[in-house]
Amino acid sequence: MAPATTSGTPAPGKGEIPPRSRIFADLTPLRSSPDYRRLWCGNTISWMGQQMTALAVSLQVYAITGSTFSVGVVGLCSLVPLVVFGLYGGAIADTVDRRKLGLFSAMGATVMSLVLATAALAGHHRVWLLYSVVALQAVCFAMNSPARTSMIPRLLPAEQLPAANALNSLTSNLGLMGGPMLGGVIVGLWGYQAAYLIDVAAFSASLYAMWRLPAMRPEQDDGPRRRASVLDGLRFLATRPNLRMTFFSDLAAMVLAHPRALFPAIAVLWFAGDAKTVGLLVAAPAVGAVLGGLFSGWLGGIRRHGLAILLAVASWGAAVACFGLSRHLWLGLFFLAVAGCADTVSMVFRSTMLQAAAPDKMRGRLQGVFIVVVAGGPRLGDFLAGSAADLTSPATAVVGGGVACILVVTGLGAGRRAFARYDARDPRP
Repeated sequence: MAPATTSGTPAPGKGEIPPRSRIFADLTPLRSSPDYRRLWCGNTISWMGQQMTALAVSLQVYAITGSTFSVGVVGLCSLVPLVVFGLYGGAIADTVDRRKLGLFSAMGATVMSLVLATAALAGHHRVWLLYSVVALQAVCFAMNSPARTSMIPRLLPAEQLPAANALNSLTSNLGLMGGPMLGGVIVGLWGYQAAYLIDVAAFSASLYAMWRLPAMRPEQDDGPRRRASVLDGLRFLATRPNLRMTFFSDLAAMVLAHPRALFPAIAVLWFAGDAKTVGLLVAAPAVGAVLGGLFSGWLGGIRRHGLAILLAVASWGAAVACFGLSRHLWLGLFFLAVAGCADTVSMVFRSTMLQAAAPDKMRGRLQGVFIVVVAGGPRLGDFLAGSAADLTSPATAVVGGGVACILVVTGLGAGRRAFARYDARDPRP
């Protein structure tokens, strides 16, 4: 056992880099836990395939209908099941063996991709079929994500959770960046069926990782086992102010300061650009988020997770406001990248608090709430930004949203000072 320091925490072993001196992403979770390593690798591969499929479906819907509105309906078909089944999936994850739930939901998503590939190979081009499959894929994801995420604290010690969540963030953002690009190339060369078949093959990595895991039944109090309730999870959250603050702070960023819906107008009005400029604006936050994940090693040395979340969300708001004041494209892209990096920091610590401070029997339901917030918050932000820009101007909407985010998160921190004092060494929900 490593000797203890005066602070009561274990001293670094011989040759081990102290957490604060790390620069690049901490790979300790991948080295220390074969189960987590397989789970992370499987999720990375399958997530890339899912993003390829998402793009291929959008391209196929547009090819069939020639309507951008029809393409937009694809997002609605995904959003509604995520919001509805996110909470329900979390409750199921707190009732059954999470390994089996993750395995069966991943198998369901694999079957859906196989249906898309079979239909494309057979020349069965029907929009209703694509919409139906997208909705069912979203249901599978809403069941899989709470199960998979709530297993991580059972695979790793608490001190490795920030590093694990930084690696998970890296997977998510690399998939969002690389999946559509790769999918576009594959569809262009070999057709929709090729992208769908590659997605089916990619799911095998996730299925293998789930198959190798041990049983993961939720921990229960003494007494008869009873079915987990969504309402019980919401009541638990209502009485846990620190966990509740993680959701409020994220909503402050995603609802008040989310300028994505304005990028097409901004590209033309501010930068005299075109569709390529819009693509750069959309990609910039993801690039910043990936860089935040790559250079996340220092996050393991942070103990005041609540304060880190407040500062990260305020930094997001400040970066968005600065973007709203910029009229040079590359400066604007820089501020959007800074916002993406801040979002990674916030996500790492919000996820860590949900995993470390919540009892195991509630983790699935809290992850279900997390899905609803992550899925619904940006959509509300798109609506608010678009409405504000119509009433005023894009510049007012963006700058005002960034400032409002800073003010709200400052008010949240002032109203709940214990959140800023939250210490990872004594996690209190």
